[in-house]
Order: sequence, then C-alpha cells, then structure tokens
Amino acid sequence: MTENTKKPGSTREKTTAKRRNQILEAAVMCFLERGYHQTGVRDIAARAGVSLGNLYNHFRGKHDVLVEIAMLERREMEPFLKILTSKAPAPKILKRFIAAYAKYLAVPENVILTLEISSEAIRQPDIAQLFVENRARLTEALEAVVRRGVDAGDLRAVPDPFQSSQLVIEVLEGSAYRSVLSELPMNKIIGSVEDFVLSSLLARR
Repeated sequence: MTENTKKPGSTREKTTAKRRNQILEAAVMCFLERGYHQTGVRDIAARAGVSLGNLYNHFRGKHDVLVEIAMLERREMEPFLKILTSKAPAPKILKRFIAAYAKYLAVPENVILTLEISSEAIRQPDIAQLFVENRARLTEALEAVVRRGVDAGDLRAVPDPFQSSQLVIEVLEGSAYRSVLSELPMNKIIGSVEDFVLSSLLARR
C-alpha cells in the first residue's frame, strides 16, 4: 500500500476521533447543565452541532456516551497514580496526593460529573464496573503507600490498609461534594481535611 493510499484512511480516523470528542464534550456540558436523565440524544446532537444520524454513527445512544465518559475518567486518574507510585517517603506522598486530588476536586464540574456517573452506576452494571474499577486503582495505589509507610515506621499500623485508603479518598470526595453544595471553596477546607487525614495516619514519634 503506497503512502498516498494510506492518507485518506488516516484522515478519516482523525475526523472520526475529532467528531467523537466533539460529541463527548457536548454531552458533558449537557449533563452538567441538565443532568443525565434530563438530557436527550437530540440535546447532545444539537449541542455538538451534528445531526442525530451522525451521532448514532458514533454512539448507539446516550448510555454509550456515558460509558465512554466513564472510561475517559480513568485517564484523569493517571497523574494521581503517578504521585502514589513515586519512591518518596509515605508522608510526603500523602501530602502531595491530598493537595493534587483536592485541586482536581476543587473544580465543581469534576464533582458534578462524578456524581452523575456514580448515580447512574447504581442502575447500570457496566457503568458501575467502570466506576468501581477506577476507584479501585486509586485505592490500591494509596494502599501500597500506606503499607510501605507502616513498614518504614512513618505511618501508624492500621487494621486494614485498603479500608483506610478508601476512607481517605472518601473523606476528600465527600468534602468536595460538601464544598459544591455549600458553595464553600475547597481551598477553604482542604487544610482541615489534610490535618484530619495526616493525624489519623502519621505515626506518633
């Protein structure tokens, strides 16, 4: 196959990827503004500036769009996983992780979209699987930090490092939800959250 015959296929792939992203971005905006259940495929198509038929060329329906968004959330966890897999002492990693994850959660759109995904996950097994897998990856990476910190004597021994790690994430996310509901900026409460988490895990000298 010559170079010239490859180019049209490559161009089509780029066009398809661009159109899919266009639809996904439109869907995210619709879900944020109206909520998942109040949004129809016609709303997404109109927001994306494509025909309904064109949307169905890329996604079978609204549910498949949400599945794709849940899969994209996995990529957003990568920077936090990178922090958690560094070789720095456990207390330093905890502080970096808390600061970075709190900054991510300080964006109301991130919190609202996560709520939309998690609420639908209760009803849809495939969405639930993606949501649980995303959180499990983060929790397991944090668990490894906790175990390493306990072994080094930097963190106190806890009965169940996985559950403790899960609680840390839930405290951060729960604080972010409260921040959005009360319109109290996350940066106003993150200091107290960090103190609470670190005082719970740091070994007493």
